[in-house]
Amino acid sequence: MSDVLHTRVEDRVLEVTLDRPKANAIDLATSREMGEVFAGFRDDPELRVAILRTAGDKFFSAGWDLKAAAAGDDVTGDYGVGGFGGLQELPDLNKPVIAAVHGLAMGGGFELALACDLIYASESTQFGLPEINAGTLADAATIKLPKRMPYHVAMELLLTGRWMAAEEAARWGVVNAVLPDDEAVRARAWETARLLASGPPLVFAAIKETARVAESLRFQEAMDLVTSSSLPTVEKLYTSEDGLEGFKAFAEKRKPVWKGR
Repeated sequence: MSDVLHTRVEDRVLEVTLDRPKANAIDLATSREMGEVFAGFRDDPELRVAILRTAGDKFFSAGWDLKAAAAGDDVTGDYGVGGFGGLQELPDLNKPVIAAVHGLAMGGGFELALACDLIYASESTQFGLPEINAGTLADAATIKLPKRMPYHVAMELLLTGRWMAAEEAARWGVVNAVLPDDEAVRARAWETARLLASGPPLVFAAIKETARVAESLRFQEAMDLVTSSSLPTVEKLYTSEDGLEGFKAFAEKRKPVWKGR
């Protein structure tokens, strides 16, 4: 592994730490590397959950590396298999990813957190979308935020570039929990990750695919896909060993043993 990304594996959990002083900004090479790491996580049957965190005290991530852009990195260049930051456009990522956020999450850094399934933030965390001040578009945030918080609040963030503290983000449902500091955030992320890693991976995969597909469908269309087992993860779940394990465990009064098959 490079000196930019550090990984730790424990209890079927992959922890990925981005370490690019001073602001954990992401250039094309880093984005491609992050995509490779998360694609590897997606494809490894032994890994169940991922945690994304960053090093340093002040920044979670400043997003796009403007210095790299000034040196020739093309904003429309090759971000890699997962799109910017390795997560936003990674195909078929049907495993839970937790963001452990502290400090400033700006622009693409905010979008990177939004690409995760759960977000834990420290009290020091500030979220912001300063792209408006540079005359550019916060593309992923513009798509996601109006769906995840009240429309008028989302538009205020996008149109003014103002900061949103962690407590406000939690109030609007953008953040799952606010913890005192980075250490507490990391501990909470690991606690949740271990809990999820002991759960039914095929169910989690079906939840993620269903939620992703349903975003662009009418309710009945999405229900028809699920109840007919037309989605690959749903079909796999209901034809798997794990699909019966929960019922057997209940009948036998024991804890389920999830095999992921």
